[in-house]
Amino acid sequence: MQFMGYRRPDGRVGTRNLVGVLPTVVCANEVAERITKQVAGATAFLHHHGCCQTPPDIERVSFILGQLGKHPNLAGVLLVSLGCESVNADAVAEEIAKSGKPVKKIVIQDVGGAAKAVAEGTLLVQKMVVEASNLEREPCDISELVYGIKCGGSDTTSGLGSNPVAGAAADLVVENGGTVVFGETTEFIGAEHLLAKRGATPEVQERILEIVARIENRAKAVGADMRGGQPTAGNIAGGLTTIEEKSLGAIVKSGTKQVLDVYEYGQTPQKKGLVIMDSPGREPELLTGLAAAGCQVIVFTTGRGAPQGFPFVPVIKITANKQTYEKLADHMDKSVSGVIEGTQSVADAGQELLDEILAVASGKTTKAESIGYFAAMDIWCHGPVI
Repeated sequence: MQFMGYRRPDGRVGTRNLVGVLPTVVCANEVAERITKQVAGATAFLHHHGCCQTPPDIERVSFILGQLGKHPNLAGVLLVSLGCESVNADAVAEEIAKSGKPVKKIVIQDVGGAAKAVAEGTLLVQKMVVEASNLEREPCDISELVYGIKCGGSDTTSGLGSNPVAGAAADLVVENGGTVVFGETTEFIGAEHLLAKRGATPEVQERILEIVARIENRAKAVGADMRGGQPTAGNIAGGLTTIEEKSLGAIVKSGTKQVLDVYEYGQTPQKKGLVIMDSPGREPELLTGLAAAGCQVIVFTTGRGAPQGFPFVPVIKITANKQTYEKLADHMDKSVSGVIEGTQSVADAGQELLDEILAVASGKTTKAESIGYFAAMDIWCHGPVI
């Protein structure tokens, strides 16, 4: 099986051919956004970090920006710096440059304000977009695919329909030599012992239990219990009753294969196959983590309907809730309600989803891409802001 992708200098394959505009601090968001509005083929990743944070969080933000900039879906990158933030824009640029793609930087304070920065940045991005347009797609084996999985806005149909279908597609990707990344550590709670049994080694099994304990202790440190926020009010309205029930439905989206490794947030997998990325459940931070890890396509399962995409990674929305698919037609890409109705098997729906993944990887536009619904992204940090 193959898809049509863009071969990058570092050997990785992109499913999109965009120029990314990345602010290194929240203060530069508006300039980054205005630049992308001037140039077709450019996209901005906006966030709320980069200054007045503890050193571990500044390190996290710098790392994630570097990872995002190296993403194979980007042909080039413009960094937009204010000039006095804690993130070292030069260091981020150097990291991105390791991928072999062009990287430019503008500093708002140095060029003389927002208007001049927008004008200068627009010309730089325009040049990179024109240069990127010379690149052509070429056949790429599915073994070069990195497939990310997310669930959100869950209801009872999620664990019974869309999540098992995403898992069936994940199994097919792994069987054909590709990589599957899933996370949402908060949604392992109560079922982590079952997931740990699928660890390929005792070390991986222990690591799964460790990241769950770590995220529970993070909540306890502020005097809270995860079970006070999970399942969410929307999940409960959709028929989910306990965090254990939600977790059982959530982990089936990973399929049935062994978990080969566990990575920290945003790390690039070093093994092909099924891997876990420690990450939160909330969409803006989780999608960013999957993108930073190098996922070229993300499947987002939902029951009640979740609209978010990502600025430069196509996000395929699937649901097994027929009403959601019909009511949220501008957001939902694929219905697998036949699994719930008994007219389609999980295996057949999984094969259909894989076909859709390969089509999107080859250039088919998702609903979120078509309407530009991907601005509300962020980076998972520990806090506090200081």
